[in-house]
Amino acid sequence: MKELILAANWKMHKTNQETREYLRKFKAMQEEFNSTEVVFCPPFTSLRTADEELYSTFFKLGAQNMVWESEGAYTGEISPLMLKDLGVRYVIIGHSERRWILGETHEQINKKLQAVFEYNLIPIYCVGETEEVRQAGETESMILKQIEEGFQGIDFSGVKNIVIAYEPVWAIGTGLTASGEDARHASACIKEKMDNYINGDVTRLKILYGGSVKKENIGEFVSEAGIHGALVGGASLQVDSFVGIIRAAQEALRK
Repeated sequence: MKELILAANWKMHKTNQETREYLRKFKAMQEEFNSTEVVFCPPFTSLRTADEELYSTFFKLGAQNMVWESEGAYTGEISPLMLKDLGVRYVIIGHSERRWILGETHEQINKKLQAVFEYNLIPIYCVGETEEVRQAGETESMILKQIEEGFQGIDFSGVKNIVIAYEPVWAIGTGLTASGEDARHASACIKEKMDNYINGDVTRLKILYGGSVKKENIGEFVSEAGIHGALVGGASLQVDSFVGIIRAAQEALRK
């Protein structure tokens, strides 16, 4: 059975106390999920609390963003060294909300990816098309462009783990969802491009789907050969909802 990764992106939700309560409730069921890589990406203010709660479990801690320098005059930012000090293993890079709402550039994203690998963290690199691009039939070209610009100049010889999340922008938080066929096509496009960088070593690359994921549709995505799990937004904010997604994904792989 292929490795399954379910990452919870809490975005700008949950206080420290809410984080603690959530993770304590989730940990009570941890033995049920010991075959799945479960990653929690809380806001920066809850990272210390999450690290304390996840200590001695097999769940992983992720961050939603970072800057590319280890320290310096970057008001409001957080560095890879700071994240590692808090027990962070994964970092979301290039999420569409940072690209399209907060104006993050391809150059900045590229520098962040270089820093992720330099500090031995694992990126969850987000790619995906807008509705306008989709309607124009240019989904593949946008994904390829995002991969080329994101990974430009990176030396992959020492890179062991890369996670890429296909998140169609039109499906994030809208209730709309790409089909399994959409995800399969996107994952094939990603894999073909990434093969050029990692010399076809598929063990180094995991591809997730993200965009209005729920327990009713997760099975359709993880059943696709090229999809290894999901980056889950709003549906991960409630324990019961996220647990339902993980259970449904595990069940789909057992069939």
